[in-house]
Amino acid sequence: MADDAGGPPRLQVDAAGCATVTLQRPRHRNRLHREDLLALQAQFAQAAANPAVRLLVLTATGAVFCAGFHLGELEASSAADAVSADPQLFEHTVDALEALPLPTVARLNGSVYGGATDLALACDFRVGVAGMELRMPAARLGLHYYPRGLQRYVTRLGLQAAKRLFLLAEAAPADELLRIGYLDAVVEPAALDAAVARLAQALEAGAPLALRGMKQSLNEIARGVFDAAAVEERMQRCATSDDLREGLAAFAAKRRPSFTGR
Repeated sequence: MADDAGGPPRLQVDAAGCATVTLQRPRHRNRLHREDLLALQAQFAQAAANPAVRLLVLTATGAVFCAGFHLGELEASSAADAVSADPQLFEHTVDALEALPLPTVARLNGSVYGGATDLALACDFRVGVAGMELRMPAARLGLHYYPRGLQRYVTRLGLQAAKRLFLLAEAAPADELLRIGYLDAVVEPAALDAAVARLAQALEAGAPLALRGMKQSLNEIARGVFDAAAVEERMQRCATSDDLREGLAAFAAKRRPSFTGR
C-alpha cells in the first residue's frame, strides 16, 4: 500500500498471470505526473513482454480512481524551459495501453476525471462502483482534447455521447455511464474485487492467440483501418496453433483446456 505521500504506479503479477498496475497518489486523487506516465509506459511494455502475463488490470488506491494529468505540469509544459518534455506524453501513454496485445480491465474504485476518463476507455473492459462519476472538463479549461482521445470516445461511445461528455462538461453518474457503454458493470464497492475477478477468470479461460488477435482486429475495425489481409493472417495463425488443437481436444474430452499461447 502506498503511503500518504504517494508515488509512481506499482506493477504486480500474480501466479495466474494477471498483471495489476495500481496508481498510488490517493492524497491527490491519483493525479498523474510525468514520472507516473513514464512509469506506466514502462510497466505496460514489461507486462506485454512477459509470456506468463495473460491480462492486465489497471486500478488505484483511495476513493478516486484518477483525477487526470497534473494541471500544474500541463502549464509548465508550455514554458520555454520545458520544451524538452514530450508534449504528447499523456496521449502516447494512453495509446500504449490501448495497443497492448493483452486483454485489459479498468478496475474503477472511484470517480474518473479529465484524461483519466480516456485512460480507462483505452482498456477493453471497465468495472465501476456505485456512486462514482465521470467528468471531462476540457471545455471549461479552454483545452482542445488530443485527437486519439476524441477518436476513442466517438468510436467506443458514439458521437452524441462524446459530445455530451466533452461539450457540456457535466458530471455523468454511474448509471448513465453504464447506459452509454462506458462501464460494462456497476457494483457496490464491496463487490468490486469479485466482479473484476469474474471478468479476469473469463479472459484467462480464453486462448491467448485468439484473444489477442481478435482484440487487435476489433480495434482496427472500430478505427476504420480494417486490413483484411492482416485479419486473415491472424486467423491462419490460430488455425495452425497448438492452442486450437488443445481447445478442440479439451472440448471433445469435456475438460478445461490448458493453453500455451502457441
